[in-house]
Amino acid sequence: MAAIGVGGAVDLARGGALRGDPAAFRSGRHDGVALLLRGGLDAEDGRTVFSAAGGDAAGGDGGGGGDGARATRVGEQLTKVPFTLYSDPFEPGLECLPFVACGSSDSESSVFDNGLPLERVDWIHAGRLSHLRFHRAGAARSGVEVAPYIDNLILRAASAGGASAGGASVDDMVARTERGLLLTCLWYIREVDPATALLTGLTRDGVYVIEDGAVVGAANNFRFNESPVDLLARASEVGGSVRTLGRELGEYLNRCIMPPLRIPDFNMSSVSQAS
Repeated sequence: MAAIGVGGAVDLARGGALRGDPAAFRSGRHDGVALLLRGGLDAEDGRTVFSAAGGDAAGGDGGGGGDGARATRVGEQLTKVPFTLYSDPFEPGLECLPFVACGSSDSESSVFDNGLPLERVDWIHAGRLSHLRFHRAGAARSGVEVAPYIDNLILRAASAGGASAGGASVDDMVARTERGLLLTCLWYIREVDPATALLTGLTRDGVYVIEDGAVVGAANNFRFNESPVDLLARASEVGGSVRTLGRELGEYLNRCIMPPLRIPDFNMSSVSQAS
């Protein structure tokens, strides 16, 4: 199943009659079907990229004994599309604290770093994994750069290869879809396998059927099983990045910019009876 994430499905359907009853879509991976994901990845998905790419080293403890960096995928090309995933305390419209401020220490942050100035960090640059989160003690043990938590997350892409990026609107992406699903929201996202960042979750607030370039009706909800790292690697079309509020972690990480994505063979593992 291919995927595109979007909002405004009702607006897209204006001017055309929607089917009265939800269409029954079976679960599984559907070749030739486009799944449009609203705002790309949820905030939870974006944060989980770090765990999948770095294993235990994603936490600032350095993966134990200073060997964490050698066990990670830092420097590996993760995606064909030149995605850049970054955090920047001075990003216009998404400004956040420009220094470390935490109330207690854990694997990703340390009270001994409080007051440390923050600047832009590219977690993924042009599709290549560049940094993992490390507090100063963990970075010193592992021999890597300090990269503390920053309270925003931005995903952008430039045009490269056969995949278009950066400019397409949701309307454009829907118009190029012969048959597919339009998702407006993912939620109840839980981690299944930390080593691969495999997540499970549910669709809600509207799953719409696309046929011949138009939204024609509603579909049933699904449970999905996917890794955000794999989703980025499989993305075949990327739209313009927009301000996004993650359903799952919106109250904790509400400064996000993500693009709509078309993902082939998105794994809808089962049909959900939720309505």
